Amino acid sequence: MTDAISSILSQIRAHEMRTRAAMGDVAPGNAIDTGAIGGNAATAGSGFQQTLAKAIDGVSQTQASAASLQQAFEMGDPRADLARVMVAMQQSQVAFRATVEVRNRLVQAYQDVMNMPI
Repeated sequence: MTDAISSILSQIRAHEMRTRAAMGDVAPGNAIDTGAIGGNAATAGSGFQQTLAKAIDGVSQTQASAASLQQAFEMGDPRADLARVMVAMQQSQVAFRATVEVRNRLVQAYQDVMNMPI
């Protein structure tokens, strides 16, 4: 199970790198965000916040797309075949599970930090 989660997270990271490279934010071969190193805390926080918000919006869009495709199939739209509907639903399910796993790991990391002795 852990290998599957690691695989999904690595795929998400690779997708994010491709997206950033396409948008011109980061050089294509550079996987490290050096803007947060040596910067102030507000810059690093807003970058993480924006990345997290984009990821959640992407999951939401994936789920909405799957739901609309499912509804089109139920209404008898010939462009919405069963295979496309099932693939879209599985993609949205995997994206949601990955998001939940990231949330769980963030909560666990926060709890670990809060439980550290001073």
